[in-house]
Amino acid sequence: MFDIQEIRSQFSILDREVNGKPLVYLDNAATSQKPNSVLEVCHAYYTELNANVHRGIHTLSQLATEEMELSRRKIQKFINAEHDFEVIFTKGTTEGLNLIAYILTQKLQKDDEIIISYLEHHSNIVPWQLLCERTGAKLRVIPIDENGILQMQYFDEFLSEKTKVVSVNQVSNALGIVNPVEEIIAKTRKNTYAYIVIDGAQSAPHFNIDVQKMDCDFFVFSGHKMYAPMGTGVLYGKREILEALPPFHGGGEMIATCSFDGTTYAGLPFKYEAGTPNVGGNIALGAAVDFMNKVGHQNIQNHENALLEYAQRQLLEIEGLKVYGEKAKRTGVVSFNLEGVGISSDVGMILDKMGIAVRTGHHCTQPIMDFFNIAGTVRASFAVYNTFEEIDLLVEGVKKAQRMLA
Repeated sequence: MFDIQEIRSQFSILDREVNGKPLVYLDNAATSQKPNSVLEVCHAYYTELNANVHRGIHTLSQLATEEMELSRRKIQKFINAEHDFEVIFTKGTTEGLNLIAYILTQKLQKDDEIIISYLEHHSNIVPWQLLCERTGAKLRVIPIDENGILQMQYFDEFLSEKTKVVSVNQVSNALGIVNPVEEIIAKTRKNTYAYIVIDGAQSAPHFNIDVQKMDCDFFVFSGHKMYAPMGTGVLYGKREILEALPPFHGGGEMIATCSFDGTTYAGLPFKYEAGTPNVGGNIALGAAVDFMNKVGHQNIQNHENALLEYAQRQLLEIEGLKVYGEKAKRTGVVSFNLEGVGISSDVGMILDKMGIAVRTGHHCTQPIMDFFNIAGTVRASFAVYNTFEEIDLLVEGVKKAQRMLA
């Protein structure tokens, strides 16, 4: 049974008011709220277990280690990785993408090519530009059409023996468009030996992820967008690839032996986890996985898709409102503007006065905004605790903003 009120009761923050109005939180693509079960795990770690992991023989250290490694195994199952040591804890998607781009430096040379898409977050653009600067490689960008859909004929054209990396997001954070990653991976495997990187920041909260079935080389996502604390995330990499590539950071935990004559590196996953980890956050990420598993991935997806369909239908009844990517397959996000309203933040500020939290601006996707010749959009994004009544309030708020700003 899917009981939305029971789910909402697990999120204490949803009971608060903002500007004298009940909170309507529709900024989940930026970060989701956290269920009490996740917050309790965070609190329990710092009040009952606080100790560094992997390094101590005392009881607290051993218990903290057990809990963090249990979380790693939960995440392994969550994405269906073959091995738990293929799960690398990170600070989030951005760090994961930068890590991959750095460790691939030795694998690229002048005139090699990296393929990304027009729909990428800056975090899946800038690390590859930096890699191109280091190596002399070139960036190829899959264009989009007027609906925001990737023009795959260009991807077919770009693929060649020069292609060394293909890195795309599974879902656009700005538009919610679901990209054909299965097709991209299949074509890449057939035509090249390129490394395949999938940015799952906006898909892991909404989809059932199976990295083995997907057959990507790397998959990265953030914890804070899927009900876990900020500063948590995961890099999945295939065992044989991670073992062959160099480390990212140097320091404690990632060494097997260290002397002034040289250093040998620890095995996976520790080779890529230098320094003291975010132990409490990593344990809480496992609790977030527990929460999602309990609700059920299909329940989450069905509810959020129904919210999106309802929101788009209601918003499009407003004269002069444009939804970007309206005709594309999407999830979790409706991104729009009002005709005659030049600054999306003006709409966001009026909605905020009504207790409605949305995101405005370019959403760290300036190339998308440039393509549509706009400065930004108003973005409402959904999570499992959102309701149809909240969408009704959003629609009324947008109508009010239109009257005030026209």
